[in-house]
Amino acid sequence: MIKNILSISGKPGLFKLVSQGKNMLIVESLTNGKRTPAYAHDKVVSLGDIAIYSTEGDVPLADVFESIKTKNEGKQVDIKSMSPEEIRSYFAEILPDFDDERVYTNDIKKVFVWYNQLINAGISEFKDEEPAQETEVEK
Repeated sequence: MIKNILSISGKPGLFKLVSQGKNMLIVESLTNGKRTPAYAHDKVVSLGDIAIYSTEGDVPLADVFESIKTKNEGKQVDIKSMSPEEIRSYFAEILPDFDDERVYTNDIKKVFVWYNQLINAGISEFKDEEPAQETEVEK
């Protein structure tokens, strides 16, 4: 689900991919619904391509968002009232094995801000539905 949600460097907020044109993408802001072009020179990253460093390997952002949703019962995270230490300890409750040296507090804040924006936009399903695999049993 979050594969079509984009972060564009230099533009605030998150964007939903609407369509593709020649040398550009048409994106829609999740905050105000305004459509704008994103050009080839803009640094555009899909949230589906982002992962968080952990001691066991990289954890996809969709999994982190699902953990946040479970911990907060689908509600937004109030990070404005938290100190940097509280933000890190709260994130450790969500992802206990995150790499403390490679994941910075600003990265954690961004994850929470993105999560809040998605919830605010009515997006609460972060993982793509995996097609059910049929297994045949031979007799």
